[in-house]
Amino acid sequence: MSIPKTMKAAVSKEYGKPLVIEEVPVPKPGKNEILVKIEACGVCHTDLHACDGDWPVKPKANLIPGHEGVGRIVELGEGVTHLKVGDVVGIPWLYSACGHCEHCFGGWETLCESQENGGYSVNGGFAEYAVGAADYVGILDKNLSHQDLVNIAPILCAGVTVYKGLKMTEARPGEWVTISGIGGLGHVAVQYAKAMGLRIAAVDVADDKLELAKKYGAEVVANAKTENVVEKIRNATDGGTHGVLVTAVSPKAFEQAVALTRRGGTVAMNGLPPGEFPISIFNMILNGITVRGSIVGTRLDLQEAINFAQTGRVKAHVTATKLENVNEVFDKMRKGQIDGRMVLDMAQ
Repeated sequence: MSIPKTMKAAVSKEYGKPLVIEEVPVPKPGKNEILVKIEACGVCHTDLHACDGDWPVKPKANLIPGHEGVGRIVELGEGVTHLKVGDVVGIPWLYSACGHCEHCFGGWETLCESQENGGYSVNGGFAEYAVGAADYVGILDKNLSHQDLVNIAPILCAGVTVYKGLKMTEARPGEWVTISGIGGLGHVAVQYAKAMGLRIAAVDVADDKLELAKKYGAEVVANAKTENVVEKIRNATDGGTHGVLVTAVSPKAFEQAVALTRRGGTVAMNGLPPGEFPISIFNMILNGITVRGSIVGTRLDLQEAINFAQTGRVKAHVTATKLENVNEVFDKMRKGQIDGRMVLDMAQ
């Protein structure tokens, strides 16, 4: 395959300003890297944070965002032996880690302080080509069609994030889990929970999203605007759920999550709203509640999440659009007008 010298990319030139669509050089893969021809890239709320520069750790300058890029390998860098040209891969948020710190050795590479992040500290998938770290990409079925890749792109972040979050609740098959927030993350989380053999309660502030949760397998749903969520779910689950996964971006949802958890249960937090939330020290200790953060997933978590999706048991609700519409996607994201996940389709 002939590789062009330049490519179309969406570039963040200045925090808070629209991305610029321009021709930039196609990157060259270095040692232990691969070059991927991007077929599709999901748009995550983290991409918006990157372009707005509103997190404490700032992204690189002249950033090409995107950490849900999927496509086919077109070039191998030096030292890559386990992949070949033509393989289908996804380039995730955990672009790479150091591999030799206590976190990497201990199976917690997502906590590595020297990690690189796709579409944040290194350029990502809002482009026709992107470089990936060969040892950290997700491996996809090479027989997937282009449309399959469009549909599976959000699994590279949304999917692995909620899958790992559910594992962090330590809820076992047959036990109850509450999923708070049935949006871009939550609607996928319900499907993973079902596939993992968990019983599901769902919380949101929109009835249409709760109906979607029921469609995907939630047995109990509660509207936080119109119902006493804690009372309803605790009664329906005989004392609260064994695990609670918070994907919502409301501090109130985090406070509520602790009250939804039965004795000895665990709250795992995926959502990233600004601010803090109160916890009753007495109730937390008396009831043996664990509250923990969960950020994306390891390479093993990523591969497991992809494998679930490739069986058809998990499928993100996707709306595809062309790269040139990325600023419109961000505008809708700011207004909360996105249903499911948006994906940039490089074939459009």
